[in-house]
Amino acid sequence: MDPSYINAYLVDAPNIFITSRRTPLTDVSRMSYGSFALDDGAFTISEEEYKEILKKEPCIRSVLKPFIGAKEFINKINRYCVWLDYGDINLINRSRILTQKIQHVKNWRTQSTRKNTLEAANTPMKFAEIRQPDSDYLGVPVVSSENRKYIPIGFLSKEIIASNQLFVVPDAEIYHFSIMSSNVHNAWMRMVAGRLEMRYRYSASIVYNNFPWIILTDEQKDELTMTGKRILIARELYPDWSLSDLYNELTMPPELRKAHQENDKAVMSAYGFNWRAMTSAECVAELMKMYQNLVQQT
Repeated sequence: MDPSYINAYLVDAPNIFITSRRTPLTDVSRMSYGSFALDDGAFTISEEEYKEILKKEPCIRSVLKPFIGAKEFINKINRYCVWLDYGDINLINRSRILTQKIQHVKNWRTQSTRKNTLEAANTPMKFAEIRQPDSDYLGVPVVSSENRKYIPIGFLSKEIIASNQLFVVPDAEIYHFSIMSSNVHNAWMRMVAGRLEMRYRYSASIVYNNFPWIILTDEQKDELTMTGKRILIARELYPDWSLSDLYNELTMPPELRKAHQENDKAVMSAYGFNWRAMTSAECVAELMKMYQNLVQQT
């Protein structure tokens, strides 16, 4: 399938309006934003500050968690956050640093005129909006470069706190990763996603929830699990590379490119598409028809 960008006016499909949905059209795991600190920067910590804090108070290491948004995820940047719960009260009482940070958050939230922020001032030791999965999860950057053929996505440990600049899909299987990493899903994304400047702005309510997922046979799940694993294995061959490096069209390693091409073929075949001849515009036209049928069934 031609990977070039799709002009909406060239898609051979009836005029269809994609509306915002709170839940997916089909039976797949829900996608949500990561957690929102609303902290005036007090709980978010650079790698340099993280090292300085541990020199002064190494005892609080357990509540300093890796913290990742789109920028950190794609560019392999280390960032951390203060992640507290009420069970950490003894640690808070012993820590000058934690006490100062919590006080800063309370003061800052109290000065707000927004109702939600003022309410969050009553629990200043915690993030304002907590959506961290209890299990490992699939991470999808909110914003990604328009110059990539594929939006880089990947599995992350539940110990890595996702910020509100990263979408999370708990309990995702590798075959879900395979479909979302394919040219089929990326063609759909290019058509319906918003833009931030020229970059793609992914949306759970528009892109993910409206995507026409298909019911897979066990054989298809096995096939897509295999092609998805090959993508992940190809990435592991370059442990020092960021996702930005790996998915740069000028530097993409041949092993990764081949793994994606094989995955594209498998996903297109699962959808009943002709991977040898179908263009991106034709792919989107078919997805639009599938979307319309699903909407009519709901």
